[in-house]
Amino acid sequence: MELEQKKVQVKQPKYAKIAADIASKIVEKKYLVGDKIYARSSLASQYGVSSETARRAIAVLQDLEIVEATKGSGVMIKSYEKAAQFVQQFLEVQSIQQIQIEMLDSLKRQKEELSFLQEITERLVSRTERFRSINPFVPLQLEVNEHSPYISRSIGEINFWQNTLATIVGIKRGQELFISPGPYITIEPNDIIYFIGNDESLERVEKFLYS
Repeated sequence: MELEQKKVQVKQPKYAKIAADIASKIVEKKYLVGDKIYARSSLASQYGVSSETARRAIAVLQDLEIVEATKGSGVMIKSYEKAAQFVQQFLEVQSIQQIQIEMLDSLKRQKEELSFLQEITERLVSRTERFRSINPFVPLQLEVNEHSPYISRSIGEINFWQNTLATIVGIKRGQELFISPGPYITIEPNDIIYFIGNDESLERVEKFLYS
């Protein structure tokens, strides 16, 4: 709703567009200085607007000293230079307004994309939680580097389960995979440890191995 209201605010009124169109014709020399143009009723008919709208368009041009309106004598073209200035200013305003509209459209698209991304993320989290509830023993994994104080010490010696509440179900060492390793297997650099536990297990294991 807010975006739509801003779009309405940047629209030019009809009488301003008519004034700019008449000024453009002066710049294009379709109307020359000293020429008389249509009466308000004729302008209203030509542009498909009310007489009041046509009057306002002429009033804008007269205020800018582009035309001179004399009662009973019609409207006479007065200044080519001021018509050119008005057209330039009008085009600049139109350009700024177009940029505003494009920015608002871009913000609207970004908002829609963020909403879509949020929806996808919520679906992913929901499915992940359902998957974990169905498959509670999907293992987590962590690679051990040489900075761990437990290098070359056995699982039983370091009381891995007691300190982490996680159960090691496998250790990959190079091209070898040890399934359900016993308490006597040691932890070596570059080992990948596979373990099961709750949602906090990965953080606990990582803190334990590098405490």
